[in-house]
Amino acid sequence: MRLERFIRVRALLSASLISASIAGAQAAVVSGTVFVDANGNGVRDPGERPLANVAVSNQSAVVTTNASGAYQLPRSATGVVFVSVPDGYRAAGSFWHRTDDGSSTIDFALVPVPRAAAFTFVHASDTHIAPASLARTQRLRALSDSLKPAFVIITGDLVRDALRVGETEATGYYELFGREAALFHNPVFTIPGNHENFGIERGQSHVETTHPLYGRKMYRHFRGPDYYSFTYGGVHFVGLNSVDIDDQWYYGHVDSLQLAWLERDLALVPASMPVVTFNHIPFFTSIEDMNGFRDDPPAPTLITINGKTQFRHTVANAGDVLAILRKHRHVLALGGHMHAGEHIEYEIDGLKTRFNQVPAIVGPSNGAGLPFTSGFTLYTVRNGVIDAGRFIALVSP
Repeated sequence: MRLERFIRVRALLSASLISASIAGAQAAVVSGTVFVDANGNGVRDPGERPLANVAVSNQSAVVTTNASGAYQLPRSATGVVFVSVPDGYRAAGSFWHRTDDGSSTIDFALVPVPRAAAFTFVHASDTHIAPASLARTQRLRALSDSLKPAFVIITGDLVRDALRVGETEATGYYELFGREAALFHNPVFTIPGNHENFGIERGQSHVETTHPLYGRKMYRHFRGPDYYSFTYGGVHFVGLNSVDIDDQWYYGHVDSLQLAWLERDLALVPASMPVVTFNHIPFFTSIEDMNGFRDDPPAPTLITINGKTQFRHTVANAGDVLAILRKHRHVLALGGHMHAGEHIEYEIDGLKTRFNQVPAIVGPSNGAGLPFTSGFTLYTVRNGVIDAGRFIALVSP
């Protein structure tokens, strides 16, 4: 009798362990379906077909959907999953979803749109939004909406500051930016700047490193993936996070996780397709030379990381990033951070790549006594060829 009872108890324990193991395995992955949302309501209705060969990523692994539109990914430490929206579609709602809330099934609804042989897009940067400067972002929106671009790219420093302030002030800026971005008539794609990294200058912010939104996490909480991609009009657009963190300081650098993701993302892109990157701290700039060497806080010219001194306001490992990009047709790199307009062009092996910075939306600036008017650039693309861009000053109506 005792033996039977022991066997029953052991069987129950084994079943419980198996169930727990299955639940753990399920919790360790995120899966779902990408489908064609014919009516744009964000829900898969009867008859709406799956979409195969669409890239979905957790910011580390990149997988493509199967014939049933299904994908499966490991749950990533970044806490987000996104679809790389393919040409001829737009996301119904958000192109990304959080996974740090325990979600294990995430579907992506894509709405068909006409493929564009010709289109325009806006590149703006450094809104540094706050109640005092709100009118400037609103002016950007008014001008952008009047131009009817396919989308707007804003290359970081979206908020006035999250580096050196507490949670209430930082989240207030993030929420303000989110409300304003939602009012644009066309999609707004963003990446983080140095000012989006929450609390890292702890001497002023008094934020602990254990805070759930510390560092990059605040951006991901409010804005989603801090690097990602999408394709539009025969051009592949890649947003990169070029701001890394060393203890209490930011510096220009693309981390190894992101580099590995970039190779996986570009492996799915046709060799003939032009690639445009957009990030905050630029790969290259002459503005630092114009401004001159600075060794005073809060953002000196040089920083020492792991015993190696390097420039802080350009991407320290630009060579590593460009080695990946130059396997493809990387034709344009968009940046911000310098609060100045700048066009640099290099031609290597017959391929021209432009490195263009844009002045700050928050206001005019100067370098070496040269004034830079606040504004943004409107680019026109025809059959995959991107023009030189037209600068539009942010002047009052």
